[in-house]
Amino acid sequence: MAAVGRAIYAWGVLVVFSDLDGTLLDPHDYDWRACRPALEVLSRRGIPLVLASSKTRAELEFWRTRLGNRDPFVVENGGAVFIPSGYFPFVPAGAIERGGYQVIELGRPYQELIAALEAAAQQSGVSVLAFHTMTVSQVCRCSGLPPAQAKLAKRREYDEPFQIRGRRPPEPLLEAIERRGLRWSRGGRFYHILGNNDKAAAVELLIHSYRRAHGQIHTVGFGDAWNDRGFLELMDTPVIVRSPVAERLRVAISRARITSRPGPEGWNQAVLELLTAQAASQVVP
Repeated sequence: MAAVGRAIYAWGVLVVFSDLDGTLLDPHDYDWRACRPALEVLSRRGIPLVLASSKTRAELEFWRTRLGNRDPFVVENGGAVFIPSGYFPFVPAGAIERGGYQVIELGRPYQELIAALEAAAQQSGVSVLAFHTMTVSQVCRCSGLPPAQAKLAKRREYDEPFQIRGRRPPEPLLEAIERRGLRWSRGGRFYHILGNNDKAAAVELLIHSYRRAHGQIHTVGFGDAWNDRGFLELMDTPVIVRSPVAERLRVAISRARITSRPGPEGWNQAVLELLTAQAASQVVP
């Protein structure tokens, strides 16, 4: 069985949930080295780090390898949850075995989302630049990703990123998406069209599984964008990584703290401070 969290505190097993872009990864160049000290402490103490991102499964597998991460992860704004097979001592409800994972799919099929976005754009008169129409070079220019990672970003299954073209306000398009029974979110660089799923619903499933496996747990969450709000609200300790929308997020989540620095430097500092502050309550090393 793969290792799950074993750092037990007076308030239970600690489980960390985190977005990637703008938190663990620098929002401009995707550098992650500043958070290496905190990652090493989490790994050494057996504290699970669940990545919850708008990125694709292919991208998250790339980053999990780079970060040395072996815990469950959430892809494409909650489109699916991927749990390494055997990670929990049970099969979570609704999971199907696929490629070494127990997969819980929450999103709508990708082709359905593409068709709905095109129809909503035509109806609203708002022009969009959709991810599936973009070349790898265009994805690189819009996202700052290197070509190899841009190719991974285009391997989408549950979520279609897009940008608004021209000067028309986005509201008519977003309303047209909602009328089709679909949802939208906004990250740092793109809007996203998705089904009746979000990071919060996917994270909540994993919280339930961790509680079933360990009993009492304490959840800590890190996010920097508005589409992180839902899952941060589920956390026992929500942490907002400093960003242009950080103050707005804290108004929405009044009990959240904001890191003093952005990106991986802020993430690293907050994790280490949290673990230091809670050291006195640790009952099992």
